[in-house]
Amino acid sequence: MKKIVEAGYDAMAERYLSWSAEIADDPRLRYLDDFDRRLEDNARILELGCGAGVPVTKKLAERHDVLGVDLSRQQLDLAKANVPGARFEKADMTELDFADGTFDGIAAFYSILHVPRAEQPELIARIARWLKPGGLFLASLGVGTPDVTETWLGVEMFFGSNSPDENRALLSQHMEIVTDDLVTMHEPGPATFHWVLTRR
Repeated sequence: MKKIVEAGYDAMAERYLSWSAEIADDPRLRYLDDFDRRLEDNARILELGCGAGVPVTKKLAERHDVLGVDLSRQQLDLAKANVPGARFEKADMTELDFADGTFDGIAAFYSILHVPRAEQPELIARIARWLKPGGLFLASLGVGTPDVTETWLGVEMFFGSNSPDENRALLSQHMEIVTDDLVTMHEPGPATFHWVLTRR
């Protein structure tokens, strides 16, 4: 599965960047602004699935210490060029390990839905541990897609997500849910995501 995600994003790195920039009703900048406003200057931020680094990593790096992680080497090459002020690491988010309380904030935009559903509970638990007390986690999660491999944007891609109720149950075991929204955007077809902001 992870090789599928890695190869897919390597193959379509430039195409994905152009495609995503054309989604007129993508709400990520609105949630990003709220997340950013809640953080002190020079906060330590981890971005899981940073992609090409724009617009999210670039915005966060304007006033924070950002580490972006991605499976795709091609995406990371773009990110390093687009956001020279951030640090980047090629890694599988489910295999990362940081000391407890390392980060003030963790963000995951459209990335956890590429993780098998069975692995998401442990990932959420780790994310909570990596946050400092009071730290924030912002994510756009899926809304209940069975683990599936399908053709997407011309490449083979893996998707898997829990339902909003399952997401809430997982998150609330470890963190306080601050924002809990279901938002549909158009890619151009409708696609609904579960946007959550939690506090450790």
